[in-house]
Amino acid sequence: MFFSIDSSNGVPIYEQLVRQVKFAVADGVLSTGQMIPSVRQLAQQLAINPNTIARAYGQLQTELVVEPLRGRGLVVRKDALNRCLKARNQLLAQRLKAAIEECSQAGLTRSEITTMFEAQLAGID
Repeated sequence: MFFSIDSSNGVPIYEQLVRQVKFAVADGVLSTGQMIPSVRQLAQQLAINPNTIARAYGQLQTELVVEPLRGRGLVVRKDALNRCLKARNQLLAQRLKAAIEECSQAGLTRSEITTMFEAQLAGID
């Protein structure tokens, strides 16, 4: 699995890791029973403090996304998919809402925002 950290985006590094694991589960990149990289391995790969990764992994365990497999490491839980889909959709809805609110505060009309949104969607295809 590939992780990407952006230390300048204002989101704490541990939270970026948590989000990326949840998104990977929601997208099917990580599946039930699949192991995630060890703290040591990921710390070396990303050149970040192992405590940061341990914090992210702890949060993922608390949120029932991963579970320890004795002697092997952390694996994706059987029931994680629906939980991760819900978390992903909530986060993206919040980000979309914030963007729409910013457009509105900038004085754009509903029609202008809709046109802008549809133009961005058209660029994805």
